[in-house]
Amino acid sequence: MALYDSIATIYDPWSQSVTEDIGFYVDEALAAGGPVVELAVGTGRIAVPTAEAGVRVIGVDQSQAMLEVARRYARARGVEALLDLRTGDLREPPVPERVRLVTCPFRSLLHLADEAEKLRALRAAHALLLPGGRFVFDVFAPSPDDIAATDGRWLEREPGIFERADWDRDSRTLALSVRGGESAATMSLHWLSVLEWRRLLDVAGFEVEDVYGWFDRRPYGDGEDTVWVCSTRG
Repeated sequence: MALYDSIATIYDPWSQSVTEDIGFYVDEALAAGGPVVELAVGTGRIAVPTAEAGVRVIGVDQSQAMLEVARRYARARGVEALLDLRTGDLREPPVPERVRLVTCPFRSLLHLADEAEKLRALRAAHALLLPGGRFVFDVFAPSPDDIAATDGRWLEREPGIFERADWDRDSRTLALSVRGGESAATMSLHWLSVLEWRRLLDVAGFEVEDVYGWFDRRPYGDGEDTVWVCSTRG
């Protein structure tokens, strides 16, 4: 069973306040045209609005339960025909097509345990792109203040849904636990510095076009969040 299978029914209520990235990724998809490959597509939080904008999305996720939620969401919004959902790993996506845009929203690359696994995923994304195509993703690296404010505490993220962050600054890992009703899961996230991401992207064959500090495209200014827009060389 994939990690997110156990929280598929509470994932959307848990993340319902996360809306700031949707317009950004929809705009990137409109600029590129379809199809777009979205890695770690989850419940379609971004893919369905992208399809509503008229862009076909190939969505890849390991969790069949999350994909089933996405199918129901797309069906309810009348865009099921524009959403091609496939079960698979973002390090080896089952996508023979080559596209102009690959995305990996909502910090999903942090689920990969180390730099080697992240590099595998970056190379896999690169292989999906046409010459000059773009890879767009977002990640974070926590601030000391964020760690101090949340470490080891259960916080009610949304009504009836709680999360707990257990931070390990030495290994740069976060054990994030989520529970709501009978659903619960603990996931491990591993963060990198901006310089380390730049190095991995270079090794994977990408040119970094922009690094934003937020989804309003403000320049990165040493904050926690980074939004990366990269392109293939040549």
